[in-house]
Order: sequence, then C-alpha cells, then structure tokens
Amino acid sequence: MSVTTSGIEITSGHRPMRRVIELMSSMRFAIALLVVLAIASIIGTVLTQDDPYPNYVNQFGPFWADIFRSLSLYTVYSAWWFMLILGFLMVSVSLCVIRNAPKMIADMKSWKDKVRESSLRAFHHKGEFAVEGSREQATATLAKLSGRLGYKFVTRESDGATLIAAKRGALTKLGYISAHIAIVVICLGGLLDSNLPIKLQMWMFNKTPISSNTVISDIPPEHRLSQSNPTFRGYAWVPEGEHVSTAILNQPNGSLIQDLPFSIQLNKFIVDYYSTGMPKLFASDIVVIDHKTGQKIPARVEVNKPFEYDGVSIYQSSFQDGGSQMQMTAFPMSGTSAKTAPFGGTIGNSVPLGSAVPGADGQTIEFADFRAINVENISNGSGANDARGVAHQTLKEAFDERLGSGAKTSKPLDLHNVGPSVQYKVRGKDGQAREYNNYMLPVDVGGEKMFLAGMRINPDDPFRYLRIPADQGGTVNEWMNLRAALENPATRAAAAHRFALRSVPASNPDLQQHLEESALRVLTLFAGGDNSVGVMQGGQNIGGFQAIAAFIDHSVPKGEQEKAASLLLRMLEGSTWDVWQLAREQAGEPAATPSADTSLFIQSSINAISDSFLYGSPVYLHLDSFKQVQASVFQLTRAPGKKVVYLGSLLLVLGIFSMFYVRERRLWFWIKDTAHGTNVVMAMSSARKTLDFDKEFAQTRDAVGAVLGAQPSDAAENGGTSGTSSAGSQDTTR
Repeated sequence: MSVTTSGIEITSGHRPMRRVIELMSSMRFAIALLVVLAIASIIGTVLTQDDPYPNYVNQFGPFWADIFRSLSLYTVYSAWWFMLILGFLMVSVSLCVIRNAPKMIADMKSWKDKVRESSLRAFHHKGEFAVEGSREQATATLAKLSGRLGYKFVTRESDGATLIAAKRGALTKLGYISAHIAIVVICLGGLLDSNLPIKLQMWMFNKTPISSNTVISDIPPEHRLSQSNPTFRGYAWVPEGEHVSTAILNQPNGSLIQDLPFSIQLNKFIVDYYSTGMPKLFASDIVVIDHKTGQKIPARVEVNKPFEYDGVSIYQSSFQDGGSQMQMTAFPMSGTSAKTAPFGGTIGNSVPLGSAVPGADGQTIEFADFRAINVENISNGSGANDARGVAHQTLKEAFDERLGSGAKTSKPLDLHNVGPSVQYKVRGKDGQAREYNNYMLPVDVGGEKMFLAGMRINPDDPFRYLRIPADQGGTVNEWMNLRAALENPATRAAAAHRFALRSVPASNPDLQQHLEESALRVLTLFAGGDNSVGVMQGGQNIGGFQAIAAFIDHSVPKGEQEKAASLLLRMLEGSTWDVWQLAREQAGEPAATPSADTSLFIQSSINAISDSFLYGSPVYLHLDSFKQVQASVFQLTRAPGKKVVYLGSLLLVLGIFSMFYVRERRLWFWIKDTAHGTNVVMAMSSARKTLDFDKEFAQTRDAVGAVLGAQPSDAAENGGTSGTSSAGSQDTTR
C-alpha cells in the first residue's frame, strides 16, 4: 500500500461527477473541512452565543452586528453552514474508509509469505546463522520461539527451503479504521443534537417562531413543537410555588414553544453560602408531574447534577427573581420640598411614577431585579476600602496577575455582603430609560457610611454610583433635607448672611456685605439656580462643581483661576454648613456641633449634591423592606445524539491508542539445507522505525542465536536505524 492524498478515482460516469467524488474522498478536502470547523468552533467559544440582538449592537455597533448576524456567528453551532460542513465531513471520511478499509484489512490478513531469500537479504534488519542439524529441527525450534515471542506464524515450503512468516500487532490497522469511523459517528451525533431536526420541522410542517409577548397557553399550534420532538434544548423559568409544562427554544427571529410530557413544579430554591458570603450551592427542590399517569416524582436539581425523566434532562441553569415585592420610600431629587412618599412594586412589573412624585407624569418605574445578598470586593490595590475597587498596579503585578495560575490575583480581596439591592429603570415620556441599582444598607467606603445609588444609560455600561452620606441614624434624611434646603433661595440667602456674620467682624460691614454676596453667588451656582452658566441635556440648569468651574472659566483670568477656585470651595464648604443648620432647625432638630465627623459629613454631602445633577432621575427610591420570591431557570434537553457521541469518543480513544501504542512487526525465517548443516536467514520489519524497534530486533536476533546455538554472521551490519524494504512497507489512511 502507498500513501496518497488523492481520493477515489472512478473511470466511468460523467467527468464532473468523477471529480466531485475524487475531491470529497481526498485527504486534502477533509483536512480543509476540519480547519474550517476548528475556526468556527473558536468563534463560537469566544463570541457569546444566543444573546439578545441588542446586546450585540451595543458591543459591536450596528454595522458589524448586522454583518455578524448575516454570517450566523451568534448561533454558530446551529448555523446552516456549520451543519453543512459536518455533513460533508461525514461523507468525506466515510468515502475514505470505504476506499482504504478493504486494503488495510487485506494487508492485516496477509502473511507476506511470497518473499524470497534475496528479498530478505535486502532488508536493513537481518541476520544469518549457520546451524548444525537438520532443517526440520531448525524449523521446529524457530516456530516454537516465534510463538513464545508473541508472534502468529505460518510455515511454507518453497524451492527446497522452508519459510516461516510471522506477524505481531497487525490490529494497529483497526486503529486507523476505528479513528476514522469515530469521526463519522461523532459528526452524526452532533447532527442529531443540532438544530437540524427543528429546522426540518419548520420547513416540512410550517412551524414558525413567535416574536410577540403572549400568554403561553394562548400560543397557536404553528408556534409549538410536539412532545415527540426527537431533540431540543430550551429553557424554563419557574417561580417558587409555580409550575410549567413548556420550554422556550430561542430562535434568531423569535421563540418556539416546546410542549413537555410532564410539568415541573418548583417547591423551593436553595442557596448556600461560604463564610465570606460567596455562594457555594445552587439547588432546586422540584416535583415532576407526569401528564399520562399523574405520578409525582420529587427530585433535587443542582449545578452539574441534572435530573432526567422520560428522556429529558433537567439542568440547573441559573436563577432569577420570581416576583419579589418591594416596599420603598420615594425621595424627590429636585425642588425645595423634602416630603417623601411611600412607593411599592413587584419585580417584573412597572408602576407609574406620577402617583408618588408630583410633576413626574408620564414616567414609569420598571422593576427589573432584586438581590437579597450582594458579595462585593470593596478593597483597592493597597488594601484600603474603596467602593469603586480601583487598584493601582505595578508592571510586575500586572504580569503576575495574568500569568501562571488562573485562580491567583495580585489584588487583595476584601469580600463582604453589602446587603440587599434593587434594580429598576426609569422610563420617560419619550421611551428612553435609565437603569438604577440602589443598595438598601449603607456601605463602608473609606471609613464612612455611604448609601450607593448606581446609574447607567446603556445596559453594557458599568454602574456609576452616587454616594449619599448616611446620617447618625443610618438614613439619607439629613442629606435629603440639606439638598432641598440648598435649592430654596430664601434658605441660601439666610445661610450666606450667617456665614458672613460669623466669618467677618461686625466692625467691617462692607467686607461682611461683600462676603455675603459672594457666598450667595457660590451657593446659587452650586444649587443650579443660575441659568447664565448653561443648561444640561434635560433642560436643567448646570449645577455642582461643574457650574462653579464654568463660572471661574468665564469670569476669572487664567493666572488667578486656581486661587479663585480654592477660595470659592472654602466659601462653599463654610456656607453649606449654615445651610445644614437651617435645614436642621426647619426639621426641629438641634444645631450640629462642629467636629471631624460633621465636617466630613458636609464634605461628602457637597460631593453627593454635585453628583446628583448627573443622576438623571426625579426620584431616589430607598428600599425599606421586601418579600423575596425566587425563581429557577432550568435548561431542558433531549439529546439522543449524546450516546452516539459517547460511542464515537470511545472508538476514537481506542483507535488513537491502537495507532500510537500498537506497532505492527513482521518476522521471517528462510531455512535451507547446506553441505555443513542448515542455513537460516532472518529478517524483521516494522511500519515505524524507532530506537525501540532497533533494540527489539537486537533482542530477537540474540534470542534466535541462543536457541539455535549460533552467532549471526553479519551482526556488525544490523545496528543502524534507517532503511526500509519493499516487502515490509505499508500504508496508512489519513
């Protein structure tokens, strides 16, 4: 047999058909298909599959998102071209097996007993012995030795001589056949578990995905797949105490509904935690209710521990909120009133905002998610607490973090449970929405208790947090009262007057008046009460540090801007203290005593008020209490090709093991009579020439010499490692 990359060559039939068959059965075609499959698999691994299309638009932009969607890169493993390549690969490898298997089996059965003495002498690994005694005695001795060495052999008489043809490890040929058949079997299993059966049902039975939100029980049959569907992979969302009997199969342009032969009832979703607060167990206690018999089978589904019933495997995919109920307090983020209002809602539903906040008509709150436990790393690179988790790394730390173990990190971890959080969207009249994530409890940020209120405009953006300082009672009330008082012109004027009186002696009334006017101007700018510096995108006046910076940039010469900024910030901090005292008086609270803690509260309050102009919501919703309802997301699969793939994998392992660890060896003895006794010519060959084979030949030659009681006459010629003979050559398939 000879090695070739060409395919089956047919002499009859049309020439184009002969070329197609030759191409499909060739090694070069199969290797090209394998390379394309490898590249496609890498893309499918790197690029997240089956995400909603808007996520890809946000990630890649509209232009590339459309191109990638047209190439089906978001659903690589169910794309038509991927399944087509699998089909062609099956055909190509099958043709290769058909072309080469008969030759290999014939070669495996062959004893190669047509060799002559001259051919054996041409072998690289050979030996010759002069033995006393008859040819029959030498033949019997060598036959017995061949069997002891593990060789199977036959004996032939030819031209007055005896030939012993022996072989060992001929089953290595089956390894090549097994490995190629394994590829066909694995591809077949992949096609059985692919989207192809569902596509065929859509083509043959006019099944179409549904793209609108509809109650599942009202979905018509053309959007549903029967219980006898041979293969599917879908998802089911089940809140605690509820049950479902269908699975959702995501399609590029909608969803198909897969009816199940049973119902899944979720009794309880269980989460267990480590001492650090990190989750260590997700599990669902379910009851499977058979539709035919009514039998109820309790089971527990854990991550990597699915439950299988009626050929359908139930996996714990993830978990979500199942409709937790929120009780909240709405704090207005603009205006001179700090009056609060109760507000509530359910995760997954929306509530009009105008019922709680005057002037917010047309805006709605869409409750998206609730988490009872949030484990966060609030340590920075130096070990200090920081809500943003920013670490300053050296170059060595950056390399150490990315090299070596994937579990190590150069950042010190300070994991804490920071308590419950609620996530919601505020959707305006124009349909645009901003997303918010508010924590229920204050978080320790740099030694100070802060309420974190996250905001982002795009779903792919990280949350940017408004940090509201907590008062002595652990609430946001003090800051809210300060914010409302700052927006009141009368309060600002009174605070500026107080600040001037306690900062400048009464003996200098002109300086007092000048300082009062300057303080009032700073407070007005900071509160967004001066429209001369510009307006923001939503029509609101620019406020906070941005307004002061704009005022300095337009009114102060370049060389004096730094000095003016320092003076105005000290004036802002001092006058804000008086605004706070007036706000406490209006709330019936005693005046605050100057101290390090109260000074820190004023500084943090000023920062939070400045950031609040970018918050973008008319209301801050503080979570007071909740009633949590969990929901499990199950992945439901019926995969008949799984066992086929297991069979193919077993064949592949056996085939590769046979090819690498089983070596075919051939051994010949040519025995003939001479005038002084008997002459024995020995030759040995292997498909793979290795150092181990050289050692094996030397050991075999020595064993032959020992049993014959003679030394080889050409031992010095047989220590090389190169050279083959035509009688010992053989072929392998691709």
